[in-house]
Amino acid sequence: MTLPIHVLNGPNLNMLGLREPEIYGADTLADIEARLQAKAGAVGRSVVLRQTNHEGELVEHVQAARTEAAGVIINPAAYTHTSVAVYDALKMLTIPFIELHLSNPHAREAFRHHSYVSPIATGIIAGFGPKGYEVALDAMLGLIAADR
Repeated sequence: MTLPIHVLNGPNLNMLGLREPEIYGADTLADIEARLQAKAGAVGRSVVLRQTNHEGELVEHVQAARTEAAGVIINPAAYTHTSVAVYDALKMLTIPFIELHLSNPHAREAFRHHSYVSPIATGIIAGFGPKGYEVALDAMLGLIAADR
């Protein structure tokens, strides 16, 4: 049995499609999940998508991924810039993980330029809008072994 890829989403991403569509696009998280499920399913993989507005719950999702996932794609959202707890949880992963952002944080406010996650991520994808999730999935499929 192959393990799924966990796609973890932080605060306010449940509001995609409504929140600042000029920055984040018009797609909802459900739209993104449907495309990821189809893409992963086409190659015999599955995706588990989770979203939370709570830091501790995001930490628990990362901790669960240690044994339940082949790899993690994470959009920590605002916790990218603030959460040592998320950093500590991600640092414990022994599987690849990709940091993902819909916008390019370096083209935005100065406080978004710092990421606690980037120094420990396997890779970083930013600035491609909702399409970035599919780019991240393609990258993750290339990173994980067939037997994971």
